[in-house]
Amino acid sequence: MLSRDIRSSFLDFFKKYDHLVLPSFSLIPQNDPTLLLIGAGMAPLKPYFTGEKIPPNRRMATCQKCVRTPDIERVGRTSRHATFFEMLGNFSFGDYFKDEAIAWAWELVTKDYNLPEDRLYVSVYREDDEAYDIWHKKIGIPEKKIFRLGKEDNFWEIGPGPCGPCSEIYYDLGDKYGCGRPDCEVGCDCDRFMEIWNLVFTQFDRTEQGEYIPLENKNIDTGAGLERVAVVLQGVGNLFEIDTVRPLLDHFCGAAGRDYGRKAEDDVSLRIITEHLRGICFMTGDGIMPGNEGRGYVLRRLLRRAVRHGRLLGLDEPFLYRAVPLVADLLGDPYTELVKGRDHIANVIRLEEERFFETLEQGMRILDELVGQSRSGVFSGEAAFRLYDTFGFPVDLTREILAERGLKLDDEGFRAALEAQRERARSARGSVTAARDDSAWQDIRGLDTKFVGFEGHSAAAKILALLRGGRRVASAMAGEEVEVVLDVTPFYAERGGQAGDRGRIVTQGGIVVVTDTVLTPAEQIIHRGRVESGTVSAGEPADAAVEHAYRGAICRNHTATHLLHRALREVLGGHVRQAGSLVAEDRLRFDFTHTSAVSAAQLEEVERRVNSKIWEDMEVRISVVSLDEARDMGATALFDEKYGDQVRVVSISDYSMELCGGTHVTSTGQIGLFKILSETGIGAGLRRIEALTGQGAYDFLAGRNKVLEQAAQLFRAPAEQLPEKLSEMSRELKDLQRENQRLQLKLAAMEVDSLLERVQLEDGVPVLSARVSAGNMETLREMADRLKNRLESGVIVLGAAAGGKVLLVATVTPDLVKAGYHAGRLIGEVAALTGGGGGGRPDMAQAGGKNIEDLDYALSQVNNFVRSQKK
Repeated sequence: MLSRDIRSSFLDFFKKYDHLVLPSFSLIPQNDPTLLLIGAGMAPLKPYFTGEKIPPNRRMATCQKCVRTPDIERVGRTSRHATFFEMLGNFSFGDYFKDEAIAWAWELVTKDYNLPEDRLYVSVYREDDEAYDIWHKKIGIPEKKIFRLGKEDNFWEIGPGPCGPCSEIYYDLGDKYGCGRPDCEVGCDCDRFMEIWNLVFTQFDRTEQGEYIPLENKNIDTGAGLERVAVVLQGVGNLFEIDTVRPLLDHFCGAAGRDYGRKAEDDVSLRIITEHLRGICFMTGDGIMPGNEGRGYVLRRLLRRAVRHGRLLGLDEPFLYRAVPLVADLLGDPYTELVKGRDHIANVIRLEEERFFETLEQGMRILDELVGQSRSGVFSGEAAFRLYDTFGFPVDLTREILAERGLKLDDEGFRAALEAQRERARSARGSVTAARDDSAWQDIRGLDTKFVGFEGHSAAAKILALLRGGRRVASAMAGEEVEVVLDVTPFYAERGGQAGDRGRIVTQGGIVVVTDTVLTPAEQIIHRGRVESGTVSAGEPADAAVEHAYRGAICRNHTATHLLHRALREVLGGHVRQAGSLVAEDRLRFDFTHTSAVSAAQLEEVERRVNSKIWEDMEVRISVVSLDEARDMGATALFDEKYGDQVRVVSISDYSMELCGGTHVTSTGQIGLFKILSETGIGAGLRRIEALTGQGAYDFLAGRNKVLEQAAQLFRAPAEQLPEKLSEMSRELKDLQRENQRLQLKLAAMEVDSLLERVQLEDGVPVLSARVSAGNMETLREMADRLKNRLESGVIVLGAAAGGKVLLVATVTPDLVKAGYHAGRLIGEVAALTGGGGGGRPDMAQAGGKNIEDLDYALSQVNNFVRSQKK
């Protein structure tokens, strides 16, 4: 049975029993800070298990893509371990429990999958008598085929959250896959008994403190690894031989010129490359980029581990990315993101491979040297950090290589070196964050401010508290810097990339000019400013008003980022995702995922599309809905953003829909104009666009036009003819430069005869050192060559002053090179006397210097330097 049929049979089976079948969720957890990646079928459904959310159906079934790395060192060395896998699962949220879960699992395995009962075994948690009795008394499994196992094996939990005892179904692959021990049975670590299905009876909710609290409603969470089921149903020995994996393995065998099954070490590397690429493709397809932290680090670790094993097979240039189309062909149904994002996935992988290959060989050489020097059996943590920081070796990769060679890593030393680097980075950034954290904001905790800035730009308020110099005060006078807390405010506090509002707070006794609005770590709104006149006091009423023009400019820029995001996805591809932004009064900045520089033509098209939508004057609508509703609507969300149950959806007609908590215009026409200033790279796979809107865009273009008009006046030509005029001038300049060079060479040739008269003998060696007129190094070399051709034997050193610096050339004839004279060493000594340096071959060398005033003295020392080279 093919993998696609295994998948569809499973989902169809549970659909028959009234389960809602859902597509796989992203590998990136949504609103779950306890997980880096989805590693189980139930992980995206945790809110339904805990009762935090009401499920759309109390019975569900999925085939969930998963990445899990705790057993990464065993991948490729066993028949069953993998970092990426598809998890078939059926779930019950307070509906059916153990009786139905066990009965349906047995029916599917023995009837639909038609597995022989005599090859099947089960396990239960040692304290779960209920599950044991169901298997034995209701299903009819003999007691000798039911195994009670401990918590490590038969109690399911991944961090805090739903958990409980479990029961597993095993398939006996036969003696040839066993360890040969007479006590080999279910629970043995060999490959004979393969677990194909895990039934988790979710009865508890584990807290952060490790307590197990009974769930109000008992739930069912099952997981059958599709690859393991395929191993059994396809009659192969391991997951690397199933229909969705073996073609990839064969591809890498061909690329490396190796035969699978011939050499154990090669097989391990081939398996690792094959297995890791699957997870790499899925992670990249879900928008994860290689990095040094979090999910990005997991991706980088997998990718660079695969590259290292490719190198062991003799693959010395990027090779993983070439197999992306094959992965898409094998798994593109039902995972269409692999097909749609094929080019992007390949580009991300290729760039990461290229970066690691640049340093891999040198890093491995240094690692080998350091390993050879290690005498204690412990590898220096500081050295491991250098490999990580300079050569891009994930510390886990270094640890694995060391383990292969019988060494341990000094983890404490590595952590100390890493923390020292972080501390240096913190010091370099300065104390801005520290200053913010050191303020007396803890004194005002509990004071809440209602934000009304979406409804208007002004509000009647009351001053709840004043802070001056980090201390809470009763009042503040003219000229003093203050932080103000209001009960109600129209001021938007800086967050989500949007700058904080400016404006005025007016009381009966004084006026505060607000220059910035920020959030405290406790998310309280703080108005920072200066008392412009009078005295303001805590407790008095106030009129708070945002600066209308300032807010308007920010709104234009913010809505423009949404248009820009959509236009980039249209022009560059659906892989583009927002990676950060800045929305200020005077500009906008948008960071996004993309693997190469955006071409001028692409930027022009993006800009054209944004302006087109501006001029269509599209309506901008704001709606507040549940997070699930927003996703159902198709709203774009930031993966790393934590959202509440209720979210704001910003819709620009039917063109763009994003979750956003910022302020916006009410129609795109209010933006007026959009102009891209620059597009640059800011990291691996990350690009940045800076742009202007409205008045800023107009002023920029007006300034450009003024410069154009000035240039047109200088050239006495219409502006539209300037490109042609400049091209003509450039050609004329090049012609003049060539003529100038020709004349300099002619003058140099005339100077050669007079220079030959200045040759001196130094211990029988003809030596010529002279200061000449040469406008560039090319002319100086031409003179030296002419002199060398005229001398049968000799050492020549010429110097010139050009462009505010010293130029030096030395030549030595072949007979004197054989005698031990060296132009490179000679020119280095002369250049040093002019504050410069250089070198070259024994027969010819050139150098430069800084101090023109020292040139004559330096040339006067040439004879001494020649004398010192005599053997």
